[in-house]
Amino acid sequence: MNLIMSSSVQSSSESHQQARRYWQTNIKIVLILMAVWFAVSFGASILFVEQLNRIQIAGFPLGFWMGQQGSIFVFIFLILFYAIRMQQLDRKFGVDESEAVTPPQAK
Repeated sequence: MNLIMSSSVQSSSESHQQARRYWQTNIKIVLILMAVWFAVSFGASILFVEQLNRIQIAGFPLGFWMGQQGSIFVFIFLILFYAIRMQQLDRKFGVDESEAVTPPQAK
């Protein structure tokens, strides 16, 4: 009986550690992406706008372009990157939804 309880406690502890590593990795990814988002949206659009305006893209100053469209493109890229990276992380930790068993369809 103690052997069964001991293995279930150990399994629970390992499961808890794995869940903790999963969320730590997830939070690390989110913080990095938020820093990139902040740097692009605030830095390129506000702090460095004068320097970036010296560069022209399709007749528009780069600082203006980053504030109007560039930061949106970067934000969409970050969302795509996060989705792909989280899918990889889910597979690594065995919580991928695409591998879940679906119930049979009712006739």
